[in-house]
Amino acid sequence: MTALPRPLRIALLSYRGDPFCGGQGVYVRHLSRELARLGHHVDVIGAQPYPVLDEVEGPGTVRLVELPSLDLYRSDDPFRTPALAEYRSAVDVLEVAGMRTGGFPEPLTFSLRARRYLARHKGRYDVVHDNQTLGYGLLGLARHGFPLITTVHHPVTVDRQLELDAATTRLRRLSLRRWYGFTRMQRRVATRLDHIITVSASSKAEIAEHLGAAPGAISVVPIGADTRLWSPSEDVAVVPGRIVTTSSADVPLKGLVYLVEALAKVRTERDAHLVVVGKRRAEDGPVADAVRRFGLERHIEFRSGLTDQELVDLYRSAEVACVPSLYEGFSLPAAEAMATATPLVATTGGAIPEVAGPDGETCLAVPPGDAGALAEALGRLLDDPALRARLGAAGRARVLAGFSWERAAELTVERYRAALATGVGRRARAGAGWRYV
Repeated sequence: MTALPRPLRIALLSYRGDPFCGGQGVYVRHLSRELARLGHHVDVIGAQPYPVLDEVEGPGTVRLVELPSLDLYRSDDPFRTPALAEYRSAVDVLEVAGMRTGGFPEPLTFSLRARRYLARHKGRYDVVHDNQTLGYGLLGLARHGFPLITTVHHPVTVDRQLELDAATTRLRRLSLRRWYGFTRMQRRVATRLDHIITVSASSKAEIAEHLGAAPGAISVVPIGADTRLWSPSEDVAVVPGRIVTTSSADVPLKGLVYLVEALAKVRTERDAHLVVVGKRRAEDGPVADAVRRFGLERHIEFRSGLTDQELVDLYRSAEVACVPSLYEGFSLPAAEAMATATPLVATTGGAIPEVAGPDGETCLAVPPGDAGALAEALGRLLDDPALRARLGAAGRARVLAGFSWERAAELTVERYRAALATGVGRRARAGAGWRYV
C-alpha cells in the first residue's frame, strides 16, 4: 500500500494582506484556507494591514504570524512620522527613508524582515511561498535551506506604465517613476527565481517580457471564486436596471471612467444605475469629473466595507455585472460575478478573456477603453432577459469547471512538491550573496 504524501508546513508571505483592498489579500485568505482543508499547515506571515484569515476545522491549520512594519501608509494617518521609540532596527530607518524620498519601500523592507524571521526558524517550514514581494531579502533564503516559490499576479510595471500614460504633468510623471522604483528590484529578483506561479497565460507572457523571468520557471495556476459562497440565490430580488462593478476610482487601469461614460449613454434610452464596490475618492479626479459632467450623481453609488455576504447579495441583485478594466492579470470580480450567475460584460484587457470566456457564450466582450462598446453591450443585456439568463448560467458553469480556490490549492501543492523535489533553485543560490541591510 502506497503511503500518502505527508502534510506540508508552509510559510506564506504577504507584505500587504488587507482582503478589502487589492487582490493580494484575497489570494492569501482563500489559498491558505484551501491549503489547510487539504491537510497542510500554513503560517501566513504578514505586515500591516494584516491579512484576515478564515477559521478552518481540520485537518490542516492556518495561523497568522505578525511581522510588523512601521505602517507608514495606514489609511487614518498616511505618510506619518514614527516616534523615535518605534524604531527597532536599521530596516525601520530604511523604510522611513524610502517613504520620505517618495518611494514605496515596503516590498524591500518586508523581505528583509521576513529573511530574519525565517533564519531564526530553520526547520519549521518545508517551503516558503512569497506573494509578490519580490524583495532582495528573499534571495538570502537559499542559505537557510528554504525552497522558494513566488506568486506574481502580474508585473507591476504594467500598472506603472498605465499610470504614466494617464499623468498630465511632468511633476506627476517624476513622482510616479520614483514611487514605482521598486519594480527595478522586482525585475532583478525575478530573473533569479526557479519557481514562479502566476494566474493566467497572459500574465506568464508579461512576466517573462517585463521581469525577465525564465519562461520555463513560470507555472500557470488559475485562481477563482469561493463557489460555496458565490452562488445563485432566488431569495435575493433582482433590482431592475442595476449594474454592479468592483473598481477603484483612482486607479486608471480599472477603467471606471469609461463605465461612467457608458452609463450616461445607456440612460438615454432606459432607466439604469450603477453600484461601485469601492471607496469614493477625491472629487477632482477623472471619475468625479465624468460623474459631474454627465449629471450622474444620483445614479451612481459607491459602497465599501461590505461583509462577504453583503457583497455576494449585491451581485445577486444586479441585472448585469461589469468589468471595465483596461488590464487585469486575472480578474477575480469576473469569476465571482459569473459564479452567482449574474450576466457579465467585460473588456478584453489582459487576462480577462481567459476568465470570462468567449464573447456571446459566457459573457459579452468589448475592447478596453471603449465607452461606446460598453454602453452597447450593457444596453443589450438590460433589454434581453433571455440573453441574461443564458449567459448567467453559462458563466456559472465555466467557473465551476475551472476557476475555484479548491482547484487552485491542489495545483499549488503540486508546485510545492516539484520545488521540494528539485531542492533550492540554482538562480536563488546565485543571488544568495546579495546583502543590503
